[in-house]
Amino acid sequence: MTVKPAVTDNLLTPSEVATLFRVDPKTVTRWAKAGKLSSIRTLGGHRRYLESEVQALLQGIPQQRGTA
Repeated sequence: MTVKPAVTDNLLTPSEVATLFRVDPKTVTRWAKAGKLSSIRTLGGHRRYLESEVQALLQGIPQQRGTA
């Protein structure tokens, strides 16, 4: 699924998204192929992800608790 980004929305690379979710970049690519995360293709064919969508998904993930 591809979407047109808003003028002020930043685009993230698969590595940046993977770091935020603490997963492998290939997992992020699989999420995009499965339609769980929308992506934009660059002219070179690379995927980019809307920062606002990624942040919204992160809000739905429970935060990791510290062990104190």
